Amino acid sequence: MRLGLAANRLHHLGEEAALFRWLRACEAGIRELDLHLHAVGRTCDAIVAAGMLPGYGGLRRYPYGREGGLMNLVAEVVGLGEPQRTLDGAIYLIDPVDPSSTFPEAVALKRQCVIHGKPFITTVAGARDWIEVARIQAGYAPDPGADSLHAFELQTIALIAHDAMKPQMLAYAAEHFDLLSRFARRVATGTTGQRLNEMAWSRGWPQEQTWAHRYESGPMGGDAQIADLVLERRCQRAIFFEDPHVARQHEADIQLLERAVTTVTDDAVCVTSPAVAQHWAMAAMARVRRKN
Repeated sequence: MRLGLAANRLHHLGEEAALFRWLRACEAGIRELDLHLHAVGRTCDAIVAAGMLPGYGGLRRYPYGREGGLMNLVAEVVGLGEPQRTLDGAIYLIDPVDPSSTFPEAVALKRQCVIHGKPFITTVAGARDWIEVARIQAGYAPDPGADSLHAFELQTIALIAHDAMKPQMLAYAAEHFDLLSRFARRVATGTTGQRLNEMAWSRGWPQEQTWAHRYESGPMGGDAQIADLVLERRCQRAIFFEDPHVARQHEADIQLLERAVTTVTDDAVCVTSPAVAQHWAMAAMARVRRKN
């Protein structure tokens, strides 16, 4: 298993930086999974300088970003016909005020991950959660250190889908209705929320109760409303089925929600493709069964 790895400068400055918090929390899982980390130059240098992952052969150094390192990761997400240079996804710990996170190669990295159904992980919480999901899929016992991430009964989850993706969101929510119903609260934007409620009522959810609290539609500010929940740490997860092939007039609102997630990097997880969401749901439910 191979992941691209990059972190904006803020996230590898000092021993308590986000990159190192993730590595300390997940080093055992990284080694168990034999996870190969294809790390952009400065990120790799910071890991080595901090003495993290000592003796680990799965860390591979790429050029600095200015020398094309991030561009290399984009190409490897797409695939180069060589198994050892094909990535299964990418972790890019983003500082929301670092302009390099909006450079074309950074935007392309996310877009190609979404198009190819691979994880694009931008927060410490997301990176920790991905390691736990991969461990569960590999047959390992649940890590008690990940229990707080999977305390769904204390969490709010946002379910958002662009127009072309709404049928997939409805199918996904129906398939994983029991898991999603474990959350303390579900929120959604406009039409998606209405359709989710209709699906839930058809499944026996009490007619007098909404299954998903509806905010405004995306173009009318629903993404911004949910971004505010994320910033206030009142929404811990977002499943956001994006259509990467269509330009949207409210793109700024979508970026606002994604930026809010990266602002609270230790507290929020965002999944942006149906394939990744499917893997997460199956592993999360398997983890629930093993814990019980």
